[in-house]
Amino acid sequence: MNYKVVFASPRIGKEFGRALEAIPQKSVRDEIMYKVEELAENPKPFPPNPKLQGAIPIFGQLAQYRIKVGRYRIFYDVNDRTLTVYVIALRIRDDKTYGRSR
Repeated sequence: MNYKVVFASPRIGKEFGRALEAIPQKSVRDEIMYKVEELAENPKPFPPNPKLQGAIPIFGQLAQYRIKVGRYRIFYDVNDRTLTVYVIALRIRDDKTYGRSR
């Protein structure tokens, strides 16, 4: 059963594209796009992590899931009823990524 992978809004799609273009290593950009495309086949590739503190608000959307690609994080949500994956953001991993400082 394949899911449809879309951006949560046109603005988010543009932000994702800009963030992707800003990554200097082509291999990392390719890996990120591969992971996004892979979400259609398996939108929940990892078991729930008890350390994660629920959804993260990004651009007015709630990201229930995240995938690591090197120093980057892909934030997304899944609607199992409509078989849709909503990509919400691509961010470099730092203290601001999860909206808290250490």
